[in-house]
Amino acid sequence: MQPLVASLADLSNEEIKRYSRHLIMPEVGIEGQRRLKAASVLLIGTGGLGSPTALYLAAAGIGRMGLVDYDVVDATNLQRQVIHGISTVGLSKLDSAEKRLRDLNPDLVIEKYNVPLTSDNALELFAPYDIIIDGTDNFPTRYLVNDACVKLGKPNVYGSIFRFEGQLSVFYPQAGGPCYRCMFPEPPPPGLVPSCAEGGVLGILPGTVGTMQATEAIKLILGIGQPMIGRMLLYDALDMEFNTLKVRRNPECPVCSRPAAEIELIDYEQFCGMPAHDRSSFTTLEPEYAGMHEISVQELKAQMEAGADVVVLDVRDPHEWEIAAIDGTLRIPKGDIQQAKNALLAGRKLYEETVLARIPKDKVLLVHCRSGKRSADSINFLKEAGYDADKMFNVAGGILAWAKEIDPTLPTY
Repeated sequence: MQPLVASLADLSNEEIKRYSRHLIMPEVGIEGQRRLKAASVLLIGTGGLGSPTALYLAAAGIGRMGLVDYDVVDATNLQRQVIHGISTVGLSKLDSAEKRLRDLNPDLVIEKYNVPLTSDNALELFAPYDIIIDGTDNFPTRYLVNDACVKLGKPNVYGSIFRFEGQLSVFYPQAGGPCYRCMFPEPPPPGLVPSCAEGGVLGILPGTVGTMQATEAIKLILGIGQPMIGRMLLYDALDMEFNTLKVRRNPECPVCSRPAAEIELIDYEQFCGMPAHDRSSFTTLEPEYAGMHEISVQELKAQMEAGADVVVLDVRDPHEWEIAAIDGTLRIPKGDIQQAKNALLAGRKLYEETVLARIPKDKVLLVHCRSGKRSADSINFLKEAGYDADKMFNVAGGILAWAKEIDPTLPTY
């Protein structure tokens, strides 16, 4: 494969010394290092995947790096987002990342974009960079990154993580490979695939996958090895297994089969039926939850203290109840409610009797989870199972809001 970056940048004596272990490798050498310095990459996200990717590309001598993020550093990030630290909690993730990267490589040119990535700005942000690296954790942004890369002819170095599993590929139709839409023309139904905030992720996992994304970017820049074009790497950390699948280009792909001029960037949140970022406080303004009743944690506390004839239903998973819980709640995981609803609709009564029978239909249900998303889904499931929508209320902000506003002795996660 030909090097993606044809131009060469001059190296100072200090840089020659810094990159000496690269220079003595024939696959890199002085010319390759000059290509790396001339190269530019855009990282979408400075979180779990973006952290190791940015660190290793900076250390490798990439000349210019763009960072797209508009979040701030939170203590819950530090278990996996290793570019940040205790000293930068509360700061912009871009400023936190810049501080660490400049300490690692003061010659690196850093461009910071403290904005959400949208259909309105994606093409403008992507255009000046050689490679786009997808470090996102949600489907709307993933589809947006893919479509913008295809339209501009940019390689998309893709990675994803969840719990103990990771994926890696390079989507680059201009080099004969497929795009993300060749594999997944349509997103999964909303709520089917939980986010890392809901399902968790092993802290080491993004280090493995993000480092491999950095490796793929360097291979593309130098034109060495076999990039993951047309292949998808599946990584299972629990079994320490790597499997590679061949991925072919779809001649009827809704995006990469069309001329670039005909590719339009759409409303990807509407397309996927979900927001393009994790919210610490869920809102019922999203279309699938329109009209759902909501209650604040202050109102919940008042009803509990008044002895109101209500049921407070906690739909988080059992291991979350061990972290923090509100006393006196009925605890049934969202997954069990969903399966019970499906069984009921399919005419199988046993599961309904063992799960739904525990949730009274004649009482007001105040439903909560971690932040409000799973509880809203559970209310919709119960509605499908015949429960009265007017008797169900989603607790805004979930137990995170309860810990923040009602009982600060509870831990947050």
